[in-house]
Amino acid sequence: MSIVTLTTDFGSSDFYVGALKGALLRQHPALQLVDISHEIKPFNIIQGAFAVQQVWPEFAEGSIHLIAVNCIYAPDFRYVALRHGGHYFLAPDNGLLTLLFDAIAPEDVRILPIEGDHHFPVRQVFADAVAHLAVGGSFDTLGIPGEKLLQRINLQPVIMPDRIRGTVIHVDHFDNAIVNVRWDLFEQVRKDRKFSLFFKRNDPITRLSNNYCDVAEGEPLCLFNSSGFLEIAINMGRAASLLGLRPEEVVELVFE
Repeated sequence: MSIVTLTTDFGSSDFYVGALKGALLRQHPALQLVDISHEIKPFNIIQGAFAVQQVWPEFAEGSIHLIAVNCIYAPDFRYVALRHGGHYFLAPDNGLLTLLFDAIAPEDVRILPIEGDHHFPVRQVFADAVAHLAVGGSFDTLGIPGEKLLQRINLQPVIMPDRIRGTVIHVDHFDNAIVNVRWDLFEQVRKDRKFSLFFKRNDPITRLSNNYCDVAEGEPLCLFNSSGFLEIAINMGRAASLLGLRPEEVVELVFE
């Protein structure tokens, strides 16, 4: 039984997700479909890449990850398959895959064929590719060898001897603000020094928490979450809304 994860910006109020699942199951009824999210903001490939980045390593090798975010329906638009780390990724060629992985070898990319003139081509293109892989079909015969994918560059933190300038890259369901600073980078620059986390016009946070309940209810905190990213939260509160933190807001860690 093949596992297929689904990450889309289709939402849950329309028929698009159901139509996609129907097309997949019509070709291979034994598929195990796993919904990651269908609430990616429309056309937001950064959010889509972030969501998939957090979950794909948890699945077994051989899993197929279908990412339908910002699927532009134009005659010259490309849909691609990527082989990486024993997994398969199906996505539009819109920069999302280059956000997901730093290095992509051309031999691990295939351009997927589009048969006919479909208003909703992603449904059939991905269903055909999944059916091919699910029955053990060779990746090398899935489509034509890929050229260079459309490149998008991840926002990277700015590193200085006494500070790290990061960016909010995601606001989760609990309104926690996730920053593009990982634990290993924090420790590398910190070197056992005290720190202050500055953001907007709020008072800085000067203590690293292990859990949300390390501070009183309603108080702000920062911690490194299960994915290893710096997170700004409020115990039992909505940090991003209350503290004015939106995606692409700049925060700064200062060490002394």
